Amino acid sequence: MEWLTTSTVLAGLQDYHNQIAWQSFAGRFRRPIVSFVRTMGLTETDAEDVAQETLIAFAEGYRKGQYDRSKGRLSKWLFGIAYRQALNQRRGNAGRAAKVAGSSDATDFLACVPDEAALSQSWDLEWERALLDECLDQVRGEFEPDTLRAFELVVQHDKSPAQAAAELGAPIKQVYNAKHRVLKRIRELRAALEDEG
Repeated sequence: MEWLTTSTVLAGLQDYHNQIAWQSFAGRFRRPIVSFVRTMGLTETDAEDVAQETLIAFAEGYRKGQYDRSKGRLSKWLFGIAYRQALNQRRGNAGRAAKVAGSSDATDFLACVPDEAALSQSWDLEWERALLDECLDQVRGEFEPDTLRAFELVVQHDKSPAQAAAELGAPIKQVYNAKHRVLKRIRELRAALEDEG
């Protein structure tokens, strides 16, 4: 799997015909958007639609120079777009439901939407989870299975290094080294994902 920094992906989006950049962009950002907008009460189908609309709106805005890094992180700009797209979807759903029910009042669509600050925290969690998952996917292709297993036992399964060493039949120093090497690489990959040029 080719590892691309966010800067590389964004630079590629400037070319409307760059399918690799679009696929990398959509692959990196679709999942956290879908997970996030699901927390706003959208169905899976609606969430997928909103994610697609968000990605398109983002790419168009980015190409027009609307993203200004000095005004905040890329993830926050993407959050704002996803939030507005999800609200528009909820508003449309409420309007359709009101028509079916024979009512002209569709203003209750916001009644059960958490406030923007709470949703921002939800977005941050989804964003971090997606970045970590992408880094973990990458390190799985870079390290030997024994190294990864030692890392997983200690970091993900909360075993002590001694327990992991016993389970693996390996010296404890090997477990410590595995944990250190994989965490170091994850930090490097994480920094590359946040690199916005």
